[in-house]
Amino acid sequence: METRELTCVVCPAGCKITVTLEDGKITDITGQTCPRGKTYAQNEVTHPVRTLTTTVLMDNAAGGAKTLPVKTNKPLSKGLLFAAMEELAGYTVTAPVAVGDVLVKDFMEPGIDLVACKTVK
Repeated sequence: METRELTCVVCPAGCKITVTLEDGKITDITGQTCPRGKTYAQNEVTHPVRTLTTTVLMDNAAGGAKTLPVKTNKPLSKGLLFAAMEELAGYTVTAPVAVGDVLVKDFMEPGIDLVACKTVK
C-alpha cells in the first residue's frame, strides 16, 4: 500500500488530500472538502497536467517589446513541460499579435494550442 499527500490547488482552501493506492490503483481519497478536490487528486495521481505559461522572443514589435507572454489553451501532460520549453527556446514571433492568437496549433499534444497573452503591434 502506498499513500500520497497532495495540497489541492483548485480553490484557495488548499485542502490536504491523502490518496491511497494499492498496486498502482486508487483505493481511497480523503481530506477534500468538495468534489472538485477528489477529481483533482485522481487526476494528479493518474495523469498530472499543467498549463504552460512562459514568454517567447519577438522581433519587429512597435515600442521595442522583446518578449511576448504565451500560454497553452489547455493543460498538457506534466511530463512534457521540459520538452515544451526546449521547443520554445528558439521560437520567435513577428508582430503584430493579438491576445488569443494561436501561435502554434497542436503544440506538443493534439488539441492543445499555444496562444498569445498580450496584444503587440
